[in-house]
Amino acid sequence: MKIDAMLSRNVSETEDDAAALETAGYDGLWVGETEHDPFLQMLSAARATHQMTIGTAVAIAFARTPMTLASTAFDLALMSEGRFVLGLGSQVKAHIERRFSMPWSHPAPRMREFVMALRAIWATWQTGEKLSFRGDFYTHTLMTPFFSPAAHPYGAPPVYLAGVGEKMTEVAGEVCDGFFFHPLTSDRYLAEVTLPALRRGRARRGHEDLQGFTVTGPAFACVGRDEAELEAAVQGTRSQIAFYASTPAYQGVLDLHGWGELQPELNSLARAGRWSEMGDAIDDEMLNTFAVVGAPEEVGRGLRRRWGDVAGRITLYAPYEVDPVVLTAVLESAR
Repeated sequence: MKIDAMLSRNVSETEDDAAALETAGYDGLWVGETEHDPFLQMLSAARATHQMTIGTAVAIAFARTPMTLASTAFDLALMSEGRFVLGLGSQVKAHIERRFSMPWSHPAPRMREFVMALRAIWATWQTGEKLSFRGDFYTHTLMTPFFSPAAHPYGAPPVYLAGVGEKMTEVAGEVCDGFFFHPLTSDRYLAEVTLPALRRGRARRGHEDLQGFTVTGPAFACVGRDEAELEAAVQGTRSQIAFYASTPAYQGVLDLHGWGELQPELNSLARAGRWSEMGDAIDDEMLNTFAVVGAPEEVGRGLRRRWGDVAGRITLYAPYEVDPVVLTAVLESAR
């Protein structure tokens, strides 16, 4: 199991942060699409590193078209010398329509088609195949030499897809190279819901099980070297779990564990802006279901026990202020 890190959101320090993470021994780094453009950070990270995997976790597919995203990702595959992974997510309807002003419909079928369109465009650029993609949501049939980037030795990047629900997870298994599980995922949910859905998707394309397919995701590492550090980590992690649990899209995860009634309660607190109270609703059982809690050596070993048999790689996820030395200790322990 490979251990990755999240890249800092401070764009002015991207190159220094990326170089430091590679020196610390992480296998990969990821950046999400939040305050800044993730692809600009990926370009900086590609320049600052030499061996580690770099990728988006995640970029919002439906905020773009397949053609615009195909161009960016193809260039980053070249600039990183084949180390870039295009990680995609759908986001939710409100953000797509009201933040990005883009159309929303049938997210799982649309995502399936989006990825297939990407691959058709890349095939045109890499092999000269005529562009002739026609679907229900996207049509790409025009590509002239003036607009075609040259083929390069690294080819198109791998595509990973984030999901929680079974339909989107099946799409990942069918048309993608990897899958991001959500931070609000238990090992039980992964085993009983996620992996079977991935296998169903893989079977549609005639693939045998999950061979050659990467399962990865952010794993809550709730860690401290002393009582004060651990208490701060616990409070930060409770708050982040509560934030995710307040979202209706993750109801199924809570239902599996018998915590479904908590979702509307947390949602009401979020709508009222009572953010500081939400973490108090997360008891120790829930905390330990979604996070590995303890000293660095305990958390490192615990993460490997929890995820080592099912995930090809994980990303240390610490939603609180933490000394990088602490996470490096977790990394060393996990290995």
